[in-house]
Amino acid sequence: MLEKKIYVLDTSVYLTNADSIFAFKHNDIIVPLKVFEEIDKHKKRQDAVGSQARRIIRIFDELREVGSIRDGVPLCDGCGTVKAASSSNLEKAGLPADLDLNIPDHMIIATALKVKRDNPKKKVILVSRDINMRVIADAVGLPAEDFFNHQVVGNSEEIFTGTQELIIDDETIDAFYNDEEVTVEGEELYPNQYLMLTSGSNPKKTALARYVDHNKPLEKLLVDSSGIWGIHPRNREQTYLMDMLMNPDIQVVSAIGKAGSGKTICAIAAGLQQTLDNDSRYTRLIVSRPVQPLGKDIGYLPGTMEDKMSPWLMPIQDNLQFLMGNDKVTMGMYMDKGVVEIEAITYIRGRSIANAYIIIDEAQNLTIHELKTIITRVGEGTKIILTGDVEQIDNVYIDATTNGLTHAVEKFKNFSLAGHITLMKGERSEVATFAAQNL
Repeated sequence: MLEKKIYVLDTSVYLTNADSIFAFKHNDIIVPLKVFEEIDKHKKRQDAVGSQARRIIRIFDELREVGSIRDGVPLCDGCGTVKAASSSNLEKAGLPADLDLNIPDHMIIATALKVKRDNPKKKVILVSRDINMRVIADAVGLPAEDFFNHQVVGNSEEIFTGTQELIIDDETIDAFYNDEEVTVEGEELYPNQYLMLTSGSNPKKTALARYVDHNKPLEKLLVDSSGIWGIHPRNREQTYLMDMLMNPDIQVVSAIGKAGSGKTICAIAAGLQQTLDNDSRYTRLIVSRPVQPLGKDIGYLPGTMEDKMSPWLMPIQDNLQFLMGNDKVTMGMYMDKGVVEIEAITYIRGRSIANAYIIIDEAQNLTIHELKTIITRVGEGTKIILTGDVEQIDNVYIDATTNGLTHAVEKFKNFSLAGHITLMKGERSEVATFAAQNL
């Protein structure tokens, strides 16, 4: 039988994922009273953190109906118990005098040390998303771990890229160009994965193709030299991306790339082409992004919802104006008609959106819960595009391996209606490319 452990969960764990309380199976969970207080401070927030705070409060309330949290409540049959821990007599728990008990993190560490002292035969582990808190815990002799329940890959380099190079013979490449059916066998490929077919005898002889499944031949790409809404692909990955964006059979598109790689402008160009063209496929273009500041927040903004959202959505408006030739009148006309919507994530939640082309920019700042909420808004005939850079995350509760965008890439890669591409090269300018690679 596995040794039963005691986990002391920090506030940051609950605020990242309220369901984390159910992730420790037969082990016991201790909740310092200070954690209840810290959670309460976040319950009124209108974002993912506030949502998780409210959910864990409801979970604790449901547990309270089963038994006393003070004495310990079993989570389920075969699961461990959840028990509150008081902060009384913490000064005797072994916390060094250097650490101030008036600081919440230090009080939680001291509570964990007290639990460790009171349970000498059990392993007591502090779990926190806060790196520095884990460092301090280790410095005072308390084992500490991060919470990895939603980590779908080991690191950002393991994220599915959506592409692969295959070495084949000359005759197969010629057959592909001659519109003959070419299939690929013996390779572990995913639906809508893009392939660069390279001749084994002549590396310069190549062809670009899209893999559908093992029962169907490779598909040629849809994008030609004419480009999309005046935008022409500048590299192989952009060509793949534009093919996905223009393919009505691929309803969920994700694109990861560094600043200046072209992911957002390609997505908007394809949206304009398929929304405003005479043979439009979608009735409206909706573009949104999370309200996540870079650096110190400037606080609440005055004015209407449009006034408040304007600073956050300015990068999207810049791309729209560039693609429309800086014609603010035309863009304003389309927005007034509801054909082009620049929307806040907050107002997308709760809607059911059909026959639309939706772009969620900066999706790396979304939690898994937020992204699930957004994608489940997709109605019939709607295509959704997720773009972002997993190396530039401003949300302190997620990282490159636990954010919603990475989760979507990995979970959707086996889905025949989804496609992904990682853009490797910056195309905005030489300065932007150099900065992305070297700073």
